[in-house]
Amino acid sequence: MIKSPIVILWGEPNSVFSEIFVKAVKRNKYKNPILLLGSKKLFEFQLKKLRLKLNFNQINLKNHKFINLDKNKINFLDIDYKFNNSFEEISSKSNNYINQCFETVFKIINNNNVLGVINGPISKKYFLKDRFLGITEYLAKKFKVKDKFAMLIFNKTLSVLPITTHLPVSKISKNINKKSIILKTSLVDKFYKDNFAKKPNIAFCGLNPHCENFFNVSEENKIIKPVINLLKKRGLKVSGPFPTDTIFMKQNRMKYDVIVGMYHDQVLGPIKALHGFNAINITLGLPILRISPDHGPNFKMVGKNKSNSQSLVEAIKFLDNKKW
Repeated sequence: MIKSPIVILWGEPNSVFSEIFVKAVKRNKYKNPILLLGSKKLFEFQLKKLRLKLNFNQINLKNHKFINLDKNKINFLDIDYKFNNSFEEISSKSNNYINQCFETVFKIINNNNVLGVINGPISKKYFLKDRFLGITEYLAKKFKVKDKFAMLIFNKTLSVLPITTHLPVSKISKNINKKSIILKTSLVDKFYKDNFAKKPNIAFCGLNPHCENFFNVSEENKIIKPVINLLKKRGLKVSGPFPTDTIFMKQNRMKYDVIVGMYHDQVLGPIKALHGFNAINITLGLPILRISPDHGPNFKMVGKNKSNSQSLVEAIKFLDNKKW
């Protein structure tokens, strides 16, 4: 009996994904089948331009179920995409294609056992437009989990979680509340218990510089500190709030598994400086494990064969359970 596959959705067709995918699967051997969804013609075109080669098994679906999955090859499910036999700039042209890829994945999930889903980088500017803040929110809507989700940027030595995601800075303080912090922190705590059988040490950043506010009501005193006290009473290992300019220093960060920030760049900037491409984006709260590499489509690097595949490698390894 063939094992459950890792399903990988190409994402933005005009990106570095085909390059990093080939590098990722050629660098490592995986014990579980891999199924890639994307355009076969585009894949072959881009690999030829990049002077890369990959043998794969083209599969079909019957009633959205696998009928010829091969555990020893990279399996490929063709999703039609019309392109001009060139590397095209990212635009709204690919929206229908990306949507079709996602819809196919949703049907696959409902009809097959899968280890999880990885999506390649997608341009929020065109595919999401003003409908969603990010792919995290898009998937939360599709899986009908409402606001019960969180974005975790994961690395085995230190992870980060922003309470708010892709919000303008002017709107951050209005969207920080006790309910959201409690929910997202509880999801992180559960994730570590479920996957690593451990209760994580979690540190909180304050919102204001030095965790102070000399001009108005302090969010630290009004919201963050009361939440920390409540979570401690519930048995979670939480500390803070700490100033962001010191919590990421080595002697401080090494005490924790996760640092929770109040907004996106507060914690994603430091974690990318520390880990580079050795981190992955995991959506918590969904009925399946969904992961993406922690970087964008990077159109400027398309066709140059110089892109780093490490984040995709880490995403596949996580689902393949090689490290854990």
